[in-house]
Amino acid sequence: MEQVIVYVETEINPTEDEAKVKFAINNILGNSAISIEPAQKSNKLVAKAEGLDALIKLRTSLRNDRIRDAARKVLFRAIRGNKILFCLNKQVAFAGHVSFCEENAESPLGPITFTIETGQPQRLVEWLAEKTV
Repeated sequence: MEQVIVYVETEINPTEDEAKVKFAINNILGNSAISIEPAQKSNKLVAKAEGLDALIKLRTSLRNDRIRDAARKVLFRAIRGNKILFCLNKQVAFAGHVSFCEENAESPLGPITFTIETGQPQRLVEWLAEKTV
């Protein structure tokens, strides 16, 4: 598969522990370089990772949580050109699971926003969430 670059971003609310937000990201994304940047209300956590290895934890969670078919639908709808754009619930990620959500509506602490760049997004979705039947 062609090169894969993963960008992750989430706001760190004043009531949140920065270490716990990092932990949530690390539960889903491997091999990431994490930094904290200033944002409007507080700080935001930004992570970048390259290669399929960065997505192994996400792929494993989709399989272990038995949500591959639902994830396929969400991920195929999330393809925009050579990018896949989706959001995950931060609290669920902290618990080591995956729950897709809308940008702000379904995640009280704000979502974790993923942007995956690849030359073959359909093929990447097939790899991340292979059909179960």
